[in-house]
Amino acid sequence: MRTLRTLLAALALSCAAPLPGAAAPATPPTPTYSDLTEVSAVEIPVQVLQDGKPVRGLTAADFVVYQEKTKQEITGFDVVDLYGAAPTPDAPAPAAAVPAPARRHFLFLFDLSFSEPKAIVQARDAAKTLLTDLHASDLAAVATYSASHGSELVIGFTSDRSQVQAAIDTLGLPELVDRTTTDPLRLIVEDLRLEMREADIPGSSGAIENRAGFKTIVLDRLEGFLRDSERATLENEKDKVSAMTRSMTDLARLLRGVSGRKHVIYLSQGYDGSMLTGSTDETSKAEMRDAGNRGEVWKVDGERRFGSAGLAGDVESMLRELRRADCIVQAVDIGGLSATVGSRGGLGFERKNGRDSLFQMAHDTGGDLYENFNDLGAAMGQMLERTGVTYVLTIQPSVPADGAYRTLRVELKRGIPDSRNMRVVSRPGYYAPRPYAQRSRYEKMMATAGEVLLGAEGGPVRLSVLAAPMAAPGGASAASTTADVPVRIEISGASLLHLNQGGDLPTEIYVYAFDGQGQVRDFLAQALTLDLFKVEARLLESGLRFYGHLELPPGSYTARVLVRNGRTGLHGLKVVPLVVPALTAASLPATLPAIFSNNPDAAGSWLVTREAPRPGRREIPFPARP
Repeated sequence: MRTLRTLLAALALSCAAPLPGAAAPATPPTPTYSDLTEVSAVEIPVQVLQDGKPVRGLTAADFVVYQEKTKQEITGFDVVDLYGAAPTPDAPAPAAAVPAPARRHFLFLFDLSFSEPKAIVQARDAAKTLLTDLHASDLAAVATYSASHGSELVIGFTSDRSQVQAAIDTLGLPELVDRTTTDPLRLIVEDLRLEMREADIPGSSGAIENRAGFKTIVLDRLEGFLRDSERATLENEKDKVSAMTRSMTDLARLLRGVSGRKHVIYLSQGYDGSMLTGSTDETSKAEMRDAGNRGEVWKVDGERRFGSAGLAGDVESMLRELRRADCIVQAVDIGGLSATVGSRGGLGFERKNGRDSLFQMAHDTGGDLYENFNDLGAAMGQMLERTGVTYVLTIQPSVPADGAYRTLRVELKRGIPDSRNMRVVSRPGYYAPRPYAQRSRYEKMMATAGEVLLGAEGGPVRLSVLAAPMAAPGGASAASTTADVPVRIEISGASLLHLNQGGDLPTEIYVYAFDGQGQVRDFLAQALTLDLFKVEARLLESGLRFYGHLELPPGSYTARVLVRNGRTGLHGLKVVPLVVPALTAASLPATLPAIFSNNPDAAGSWLVTREAPRPGRREIPFPARP
């Protein structure tokens, strides 16, 4: 869902103060509070299927949309065909051509509590196989669930396949991941760190997956999770399932703010479904039935025979939140991934059949159950094809910003040939926007990450950016692998202060450098809290000037710079192309005098600040206004 704030972002100019030599742009009018809250645009991604295949060639006139029971006018329409005739499968649609609501989101969710460790290790390889089959515009994320830690997001939705692979390799296990300088938007996983040293593994090659014993380390860690779970009694087992439903409900609420449909690839062996439906053992059922007929009611365990109504209610609440968040669970029974891990055999854990629970999670959210497949990529190929054609319908209902849920229904109009044999798949509803201050920390994180990934320039906070490479300290040398790329950001103080209430100004600055394959090659994130009693006059006179730097190898990049008021949520985004030439003395200047000097007082009326020192990073001279 987009508020008018987002619509204004497409129209607002992104510069408050021009860079040297640049013409000053016209300053757009500052939006009022009522402008930002009264009008909403709801984008509805829709797939139409016939015999399991996507239906092409439909237009806006073929659809009708209802909110609650009121028919809505379709004010916008777009078609995205990832594998269609134009573009061709050999030349698929570029990621930049796919609008945000039509981008597919795949969350690989590894269940560490209701699965055998060896199955989880094999599921990692299956998930990486599927990852290679995704379209360039698809975004992927990785999360885990365990009884002891709940649902944990290892990496948020990103286009960087290498980071997703690293997240799948480690599954976020603290022994394998160094989080000392964590990316605040969870777009990258930090350098991998093993408990063992390379010298401890004779003949190791240095590559993570080629190191002898790496899978053993992962397996040992996962066995620890399972041993904790296997100590539970039946009552504790029900508590585990109830805890899982609460954790998954929280995850669904977190995913509400992610624009587009979310496919949750749930890699698990499932929990014992008889806890909900009652015993499936005919002998046990017969014994309890006979005891009841004899009046020996103390021998009849009602929950064992008929299932737990309370637990069934918890599961249904979880599934309802997943549906409302536009999440489709694609359940994968990883018990079918039967290849062994190294020379290790079975682990001796007897796992009850969880097929029924996996089927329920998939069926009740519109997904499918995949079982007994050793090749997950081949098993889910049809799902990728079915979701390859998306119609994006836009409506503009009048709703208060109260966070309430509104139901939607999308139908095909009568008269379309063979429409009775077509199935319409669309989001069942949406949540009205809430004030930014009322959102959770993770909701804010996901929203900010989505804006960076989308890379749509504009926004009420106006800014300008200058970035250019320079040689590393000491000049270019054969040992240099990266160049310093100083970044100067000038932010309009008036736009940053708009609607801010309080004596301080929380300011968030994010800079991410993406290469041509969508990989994040470096990033800079800074949170500032400005004391308005001291600096408000300077902010209103000129603004905030921030200096930082990236370290990048030779290549072509785009730097996406987002500045946000951490209290109001208003932001601005700028995309800057970057080219880092070969690291030679002739290609890179040692200094950039037009940007940097050793005289910080030359900054004039600007409020000047710089990036905080970061471990393992080079320092650049303090910048000043030329």
